[in-house]
Amino acid sequence: MIELAPGLLYQPGFYDRAQQEALVAELRAAVRQAPLFTPRMPRTGKEFSVRMTNCGELGWVSDAARGYRYQPRHPVTDAPWPAIPALALRAWEAGGFRAPPQACLVNFYDAKARMGLHQDRDEQALDAPVASISLGDSCLFRFGGSTRGGPTKSIRLESGDLVLIGGASRLCFHGVDKLYPGTSTLLAEAGRINLTLRRVEPA
Repeated sequence: MIELAPGLLYQPGFYDRAQQEALVAELRAAVRQAPLFTPRMPRTGKEFSVRMTNCGELGWVSDAARGYRYQPRHPVTDAPWPAIPALALRAWEAGGFRAPPQACLVNFYDAKARMGLHQDRDEQALDAPVASISLGDSCLFRFGGSTRGGPTKSIRLESGDLVLIGGASRLCFHGVDKLYPGTSTLLAEAGRINLTLRRVEPA
């Protein structure tokens, strides 16, 4: 593990190519059960540039009426979320937290999608890390401190990389500034899948 900042850990190549392909196959099965949807910003209703779905007992959603939250059912189909893929749980185990994750947010980035600087703070279990898995095209990942507007650094994430956001960096601002289309052959089309595993409730 490479420490990018206190509590912010990076392991390049955590998943090899065969494991990445197997994980994508698991995700395709999950998406058939819980289709991708486009979340909206609270109050304004503006669409996110990413499409998403979830796995696990809880899923993260957002809309104009009720804002950011976790819920046990898909917002469109009203069906329970599928189980977290077994291979994804390896990333959580690398963080060494004593309780299992309850949610696995699946974000799909097309070539134009971005994710602005934000904190992952909708969870009660802030002592648990967030495990972030990159699949597909490379991206430019930016991170800073716990205050918006502070200095930031950037690192290029490749397919198969793992980032653990915990400890003193658990509430760091972070985001994705851009993708590098065509840098991976893992997915049939250009794009990136990002999985973030989270513990929502106190252990």
